[in-house]
Amino acid sequence: MESMQLWYLDSGCSKHMTEDKSKFVNIIFTQEGHVTYGDNNKGRILGRGYIGDKSILLIHDVLYMEGLKHNFLSISQLCDKGYQVIFKTNSCEICLPNSKKVMLSGKRINNVYLLDISSPCSIGCLLSKHDESWLWHRRISHIFMNHLNKLISKDFVIGLPNIKFEKDHICEACQKGKQEKFLQT
Repeated sequence: MESMQLWYLDSGCSKHMTEDKSKFVNIIFTQEGHVTYGDNNKGRILGRGYIGDKSILLIHDVLYMEGLKHNFLSISQLCDKGYQVIFKTNSCEICLPNSKKVMLSGKRINNVYLLDISSPCSIGCLLSKHDESWLWHRRISHIFMNHLNKLISKDFVIGLPNIKFEKDHICEACQKGKQEKFLQT
C-alpha cells in the first residue's frame, strides 16, 4: 500500500490532517495559523474540509497542511464527535455514534494502526441493501428470499431489517448443495 493512501490513527494528534489536497471531498482554503509537529517543526494550515465518501462516512474538520509526510486521524477528535474507536490485537474499528455499526476498519502494522479510507477493502464491514439481503439469506440457513419477505411481513424475526429481499443471483453455497444432492442420486 502506498503510504499517502494510508491514514495513521494517532492518539497524540489533536486534529485530523493531511498534505494531500486530492483527499478532500470539500475544502475551504484559509490560512488559520500553524500546527506544531512532534519534532517541534511547524506546518502552516492551508485549509479545512472533509474527507471520505458521502454514502459511507464523512470525516469533518480535516486540516489541509503544509509539510506533512503522512495522513493523520486524531483519535480524540473522532471520540469527540461520538465515534467509538475500538482497538484489537491486529485491527481497529471505527463505529457510528451510539451504535455498534462498523464504518471503517484498519490493520495494525508493527505498532501502528492504519486505515485505507479510499479502499473498499478497508470498509468491508459496510453493507448495501443487496449485500444485507444475502447476509440474512445465509444467516437463516439459506432460506428462500420469498420466505424472508414473509418473515418480515408477519414480523416473526426480531432484528430482521425491513427491506425487500430479491433473488438477483444464485447463492453459490445453495447451488453447490443442490449439486451434491444431484450427484448422490
